Formats: sequence, C-alpha cells, structure tokens
Amino acid sequence: MSLALREVWTAFRRAPGLGVLSVFTVAFSLFAFGLFGLVAYNTRLALERLEERVEIRAYVTEGTETDAVAAAVGDIRAFPEVSNVTYVSPDDALKKARIEMAEFKDVFEPEFLPASLEVRLKPGNRDPDQVKAVARRLNGYPFVDDVRYGEEWVQKFYSVRRAATAAGIILGIAFAFAAMIIIGSTIRTSVLARSREIGIMRLVGATDGFIRAPFLIDGLLKGLIGGMMAVTLMWVTRAALTATVFAFQFFPTPVLLLGILVGAVIGLLGSALSVGRQLKRV
Repeated sequence: MSLALREVWTAFRRAPGLGVLSVFTVAFSLFAFGLFGLVAYNTRLALERLEERVEIRAYVTEGTETDAVAAAVGDIRAFPEVSNVTYVSPDDALKKARIEMAEFKDVFEPEFLPASLEVRLKPGNRDPDQVKAVARRLNGYPFVDDVRYGEEWVQKFYSVRRAATAAGIILGIAFAFAAMIIIGSTIRTSVLARSREIGIMRLVGATDGFIRAPFLIDGLLKGLIGGMMAVTLMWVTRAALTATVFAFQFFPTPVLLLGILVGAVIGLLGSALSVGRQLKRV
C-alpha cells in the first residue's frame, strides 16, 4: 500500500496540472448533479408542505347535540387514514375568518359560519382517491350538512406532484449519466498519459494487480477530493441563494456523505475500467 501511495504521489508531481484538472472535473460534474439534486430536494419539501394543507371540512347541521358530535369525533379519529379531528365552533370559525381575512372582519357574523369538523389525514393517505373515500364516509353521518375538501385543488396538486417526480427521476438519471461520462473520460485521459509507464512495468514483470493499485488509489482519491469540493460548492451556492432569493434547505448529513462516497466510487470505477483497457493493449 505504501509503495502504491508513493507511486500516486510521484505521478502527481510529474503532471500536477493533469491531476488538478481531473479533480476539478470530478468536482464540477458532481456539483452540477448535486445542484440539480438540491433543487429537486427543496421542490419535494415544498410539495410536502403543500400536501400538509390537504384537509376535509365537514359542516355540522345547526342544532346538533354536542354528545352526537363528540361521539363522531372519537369515531372519526379511529379511521386509519386520519391523523387528527378538530371541532370548530361558530365562534372559533369567526375568530379564524377575521384573522385570515382581516380586511373583511366587519362583514362576518357568527350566524353565517356553521360549526364544522376539521379532519387532517396522515402522510401517505392524502391522494385524491383516499381523500374522496374519507369525505364520503363523513357525509354518511346524519348531522353532516356538507363536506368540502377542494377536490379540484387536490387533483391538480397530485398531478403536479406526479409530473415533478417523473421529471426529477428522468433528469436525475441524465445528470448522473453525464457526470459519469465526463469523469470517466477525464480519468481515462490521466491513465493514457501514463501508458508508457504501464508498458515498462509490464516488461519488468509486474503483475496486473501491482500495476492497477496506484491507478485505483489515484482514481479513488480524485473522486473523494472532488466529492468534498462539490459538497463545499453546493453549500456556498445554497448560502448565496438563501441570502439573495429565498431559504434553501441543505441536504441531510447522510446524503452529503453519500455524495462524497459516490464521487470516490466513480473515481475508482473510472480508473479500474481505464487501466483494464490499457492493460489489454500492452
């Protein structure tokens, strides 16, 4: 291992420009892929926040006994799709309306706002079919006068979400593929620049494993350093966007570590494939 590391250092000293170029190519390729991932990640978070607003409101007929409503609340809370049920009295509805639409606060009167049950659903149970099914069950209670959940809005939201997910997957694969091609080509150039050295090592009887070792370590280190540089560039970009545009959430630590690992693996595989081809030629 120590001999292989010395070979890596010697090769870098012979052609530092090529080594630095390889690292920067890896870094910027992963940065472009990571930047797309950052936008996709924040888009997903924004859609999740919008999804949390999906709720069903069941309006209670005037004069319904409190005990009947309380019993229904307990029953509805037991629905597997439901996370919470809140009883909203006419007074509570009036206060909420005057806060949310302050410019019309003098227009609202308690008698115009009926009592209602505000039903929120669990994550994973907010698609149009499940929301509609729960709304239908709520409509079955005799004291429920009307059920509303913004059916058209829910349908459009999930259409947008499905389209965003599909586009994210397709573009993500395209970016990843492009990054792998660019990184692989750069590392291949680095290996080809040392083809004469590989031929000499073969002539003196060096085994394929001995020849491969320094190149594999070289590719691994370039990928690792490039991955760390890409993460740093993404953090700087995210900070700049947050300061000038709007708040961007950064990747969780496990995702960042995975990104650095991906850089190392791409560098390792790129070197392995390039050296393998070169060994077949000599």
